[in-house]
Amino acid sequence: MYKSIDSSDFKKILNEKQIHVVDVREQDEYDAGHIPGASHLPLSGFPENVKELSKDKKHYLICASGGRSSMACNQLDAAGFDVVNVEGGMMQWRGDIE
Repeated sequence: MYKSIDSSDFKKILNEKQIHVVDVREQDEYDAGHIPGASHLPLSGFPENVKELSKDKKHYLICASGGRSSMACNQLDAAGFDVVNVEGGMMQWRGDIE
C-alpha cells in the first residue's frame, strides 16, 4: 500500500530536502505550470514511461487533484516502487510553479 501526503506537508518536505517529484498530468497541463524540477511522466503513457523511474528512490506523484496520481501510485506500488501520492494535487498546491 502506498502512502499519501497532503499538500501543506508536501511543501514543507520539498523545502527541506531534495525529493523526486513526478507529475502525471498530460503535456498541456504540465506546460501550464508545474512544480519546479518535477519530472513529467503522463499517466496516459504508463506502463511504458515507468522505465524512466528508479526503484531505489522514493517518488512523490502529483496530478491536478490527486485522482490520476492515486491511480499511478497503485500501479507503481504493485510493481515494487516506493511512491507517495500528493493529495489535492496542483489544485491544492500553494508553492512555486514554473
